[in-house]
Amino acid sequence: MTVNGKVVVITGASRGIGQACALAFGRRGALLSLAARSPLAVPDALCTPCDLTLAADRETLVHRTIEHYGRIDILINNAGHGLYGPTGQANPTDLRTLFELNFFAAVAMIQLVLPSLEAQHSGHIVNVSSIAADIALPWMTMYSASKAALSSVSAGLRRELQGSGVQVTDVLPGYVTTGFQASATGTPPNGVLQFRSRAISPEQCAEAIVRGVERGARTVVTPGSGWFAILAEHLLPRMVDSPLSKMNR
Repeated sequence: MTVNGKVVVITGASRGIGQACALAFGRRGALLSLAARSPLAVPDALCTPCDLTLAADRETLVHRTIEHYGRIDILINNAGHGLYGPTGQANPTDLRTLFELNFFAAVAMIQLVLPSLEAQHSGHIVNVSSIAADIALPWMTMYSASKAALSSVSAGLRRELQGSGVQVTDVLPGYVTTGFQASATGTPPNGVLQFRSRAISPEQCAEAIVRGVERGARTVVTPGSGWFAILAEHLLPRMVDSPLSKMNR
């Protein structure tokens, strides 16, 4: 898909991957509809303050976008939250809050935009998940579970939409240098620092997402070395268990 002139809705656009995606798609001539909890002021973009866990805010975002641009071509489900801590001590309220944003809000956004995409016989849905969806991380297990649920939606939805003209891409970033750790609930495990040496910038992640949309990729793993970790998880899980089990030690 050529993104020039396409209407792109990006959630969680005030910082990190979402902000970088706005810049990357904008450079390619996309028409931007940006949503975030905090007010945004981006030139040549439609900006909507939005709490994605609220149905009314989601509906307002989609309605304003279609009213302003006349259509939606690409949805980037990027907004998300982190939760650290051992599974046995997960706070039920924190857990529900996590899934409300990382999973239920993303599914609701898909349901809101899908009818117009199917009517157009074209469009693209991008779900920004995490490599943790495929490699469950200890002391981040609930976060991994929320992202695994989103990745499952991507896979199943892609099969449901085969032949419709609507494509679905699942994005699995590794460690990205954003404010994610600081804004997450709980304290990051000590071992998570080991991944910093392989970290990528939000801009690198955004470029991988744009290229994935342009080529119609099923899955985007960024950095590409993450594919080796995923392969090891599936073929040599005991080898992966040992180092990950020591993350908080």
